[in-house]
Amino acid sequence: MTLTVKRDIPASAETRPICGLMGTIRLVAGMYLVVITKKQKVGDLLGHAVWKAVDFDIISYKKTILHLTDNQMQDNKTFLSMINHVLHTDGFYFATDYDLTHTLQRLANTSPEFQEMSLLERADQRFVWNGHLLREFIAQPELHKFVYPVVHGFITMKSSCINGKVFEWSIISRRSCFRAGVRYYVRGIDSEGHAANYVETEQIVQYNSAKASYVQTRGSIPFYWSQRPNLKYKPKPQISKSVNHLDGFQRHFDSQIILYGRQVILNLINQKGSEKPLELAFDKMVTSLGNGMIKYIAFDFHKECSRMRWHRLQILLDMVAEMQDEFGYFLVDADGKVLLNQEGTFRSNCMDCLDRTNVIQSLLARRSLQSQLQRMGVLHMGQQIEEQADFEKMYKNAWADNADACAKQYAGTGALKTDFTRTGKRTQWGLLMDGWNSVIRYYKNNFSDGFRQDSIDLFLGNYAAEEGDWTTPLRDPKDWKFLTLPIIMVVAFSMCIICLLMAGDTWTETLAYVLFWGTASVVTGGVILFNGRDFVDAPKLVQKEKLD
Repeated sequence: MTLTVKRDIPASAETRPICGLMGTIRLVAGMYLVVITKKQKVGDLLGHAVWKAVDFDIISYKKTILHLTDNQMQDNKTFLSMINHVLHTDGFYFATDYDLTHTLQRLANTSPEFQEMSLLERADQRFVWNGHLLREFIAQPELHKFVYPVVHGFITMKSSCINGKVFEWSIISRRSCFRAGVRYYVRGIDSEGHAANYVETEQIVQYNSAKASYVQTRGSIPFYWSQRPNLKYKPKPQISKSVNHLDGFQRHFDSQIILYGRQVILNLINQKGSEKPLELAFDKMVTSLGNGMIKYIAFDFHKECSRMRWHRLQILLDMVAEMQDEFGYFLVDADGKVLLNQEGTFRSNCMDCLDRTNVIQSLLARRSLQSQLQRMGVLHMGQQIEEQADFEKMYKNAWADNADACAKQYAGTGALKTDFTRTGKRTQWGLLMDGWNSVIRYYKNNFSDGFRQDSIDLFLGNYAAEEGDWTTPLRDPKDWKFLTLPIIMVVAFSMCIICLLMAGDTWTETLAYVLFWGTASVVTGGVILFNGRDFVDAPKLVQKEKLD
């Protein structure tokens, strides 16, 4: 790839306008260039335009793929559909002249050398989703201004008015590309201490050149555990018995403390049933680590808020209020002078770190915002955000949109419980929508998440396709059970229904047929469930850890 001037381009060359380069990727047919072809403005952050990448194109370096065998063509086509699948998962954002990967506080504590670096060189690698695609560009500084670090997650920016004072309010959620993946195939941590579904969420307020920011994190329970899909509605979580958990656990929290300061863990999982062993293990590990910078709080969200008692979330907020005030938030006055730094973060988790986690994060962020707006002079003393109807509605909807975006990226559907985040109360319609989303999640987690996981692994470089590959793990032959048993079950069930509708000469004859076919379908169904792992769509490219 070379940089040239317009007059040196031959007239015969094909040109097209683009919004930016995502990078390059090597597949079976050779190299491909990934470009952003359409963008949408989200808003302005500190005077810099922030864009959402809406459409992409994957351009082949090769003019033809006729040199490939049929199998290679099929593999290449599958790899291309995987890259397309990731690109069209909603939530890719970039800025051409601003570093979206860092929080305001991190950007304020940088050296002059850092300021001189290109966005590509100085970006926080945890949040650069096109990092693997950019590796060819790093060595060519002259191309850096055409290539942007792209973050994945959610960004919203709103202009708001309270007491006649106009201020800008934003949420930026940055999804980590380390240990990235889908709900049931990526849980816990890896040996480096990277947690699954790790997201840093920053809430920013700008008013009269002053700015404030409040940061929270979420991430999977940080030790080695798995929850592989097996056709059951909720597979049982398995804690690995063969590894030293404390090693990865310590690495995770050492890096969190360096990055964010003190840590308060809010563990929101059930303290009974299949989730209980995870809660006990988490508590035990924090205790055995004995680090004074880490505090562990377990709050059984489902038990406390059962039967629509959502007001009980106040119990948790009251419990952590003093710590939240101690941590504070990042604040810069109109002259650019740093008045406050945030001294620690709340690290929230549930099982998926989606639905329960987002509810709690939105409540903590609102409490911080209350203090920020008072300090900045937007809210009068004694005024509450909850009383500002227009802002409150916008605030709740933005946090619910954040929940939906994070959930779609990890679990494949919108979040559950967003009716509470949007309206402040649980509704019957909300429960119905949760039921529908749960059904869609079940289907995707069992029958399409292997492909989604492979797509992410290919995009992030966890699996590298080689040009001209003769064999790839994609062609994994299914054994006889996979095809035969579901057919037997469907036929048996159909025959059972037909026998019921078309009764025989005597009721005993009908009953005998119904019992025979009914038993056949139930037995086959039982065998399928017993061998559930063989029937789900599992990842093929990267062998995910088997933690049994």
